[in-house]
Amino acid sequence: MKNRDNSVTKTSPSRSLELSLLALAWIITTSFYVLASLGAKGHLPTRIWLFLGAVVLVTLAMHLVIRKLAPRSSQVLLPVATLLNGLGYVEIARWNPTRAAYQAAWFFISALGLVATLWFVRRTKDLDRFRYITLVLALGLLIVPLVPGIGISVYGARLWVGLGPVTFQPVELAKILLVFFFASYFATNRNLLSTPSQRLGGRTIVPPKVLLPILAAWGFSLAVLGAENDIGFAMLLFTLFIAMLWLATGLRTYVAMGVTLLVAGMYLASKFFTQVHQRVSLWLDPWSAHNLAFSHQLAYGWFSLAAGGVTGTGLGLGQSGNIPEITSDMIFVAVGEELGFLGLILVVSLFVVFVGEGFRIAQRASNDFVRLAAAGLSALMGFQAFFIMAGVLRLLPFTGITVPFMAYGGSSLFSNYIIVALLLRISDENAAERRGGAVLAMTFD
Repeated sequence: MKNRDNSVTKTSPSRSLELSLLALAWIITTSFYVLASLGAKGHLPTRIWLFLGAVVLVTLAMHLVIRKLAPRSSQVLLPVATLLNGLGYVEIARWNPTRAAYQAAWFFISALGLVATLWFVRRTKDLDRFRYITLVLALGLLIVPLVPGIGISVYGARLWVGLGPVTFQPVELAKILLVFFFASYFATNRNLLSTPSQRLGGRTIVPPKVLLPILAAWGFSLAVLGAENDIGFAMLLFTLFIAMLWLATGLRTYVAMGVTLLVAGMYLASKFFTQVHQRVSLWLDPWSAHNLAFSHQLAYGWFSLAAGGVTGTGLGLGQSGNIPEITSDMIFVAVGEELGFLGLILVVSLFVVFVGEGFRIAQRASNDFVRLAAAGLSALMGFQAFFIMAGVLRLLPFTGITVPFMAYGGSSLFSNYIIVALLLRISDENAAERRGGAVLAMTFD
């Protein structure tokens, strides 16, 4: 028995799968980078070895850190993030080399953020103690862009903060903090939120007072929308809140109520907020003479997607350069034109794998707070990708939020890798708990 216990405790987990998948991501990204240069310029990239070396060294460094700090964590998340990041970078470099240089620098900073998160967050459960601190920090980050002299308005949305030559979106970090606040609140009040205890006529219902958080979230979403003119974040915040509430309670009543409030909120916002009214109008009738002056970004994008067809025009052969913000808001279109419908399926499939792996991690957590946090972080990634993709394809009003990992934007990329690190930490904790339980069982066997 002693030898068997020792063999268990000394076994070092292999992360060969993660390394193999990373190597595949390196090959695909480099191949696409070369093809894009050949298609657009007719020759190999002048700094191909520098590009390949930077990609390999940064991701390999993250792999080695994970092997040390979270050895039993998921081996899928980092390769998927790396491939999405690589696909996005190829299109950014294709259309805007200056932005590509900034994105490369932010990729390095984001890798440091992943390492720092794994280093400082050793036990996810400990974050439950800072429920209201995370809320205050999140609200502070949301308010900062409204401060005169610091906040910057871009295309009507006041989401950016400028500090010297650097601009970033505090809302990207605020989203993560709000996930942990929601997870803590719902885990603590789970029974109250899910147990009908008040009589109304002949039925037992959930006490009306527990519905106040939903109404508060609805009102807060509208307040953010009104103050910062950001339809994307308001939709994302409210949808995330309802999703986590449903995950915590399992009551479909909350989902129905949330959808009703969301529709009502969108209707009211379209009546009282100019930007929302314009977005909804463009969504309902983008081809009208009046709207076409504002919807040309989407119209050009649809023409590009149509030109891409099933297999795409080929990397470096697309004609999307006239689309405004092709490397940020519309990068999904850039991929669709040059890689076609198959390329879009690849992108969607990668996000499905990422979110599915996140939910699998959440399912294996033994603590309600940790489970909800992992599910919330995964849902946050999935909803954000869905909203922007659905906006481009006219399934929803166009919000202008970024495609995670792919679109140009340093603060977005940084927060995305923070989410990867947090999910890796939770995954490693789950594996350590299962391993500890197995060792304990063997001890009493």
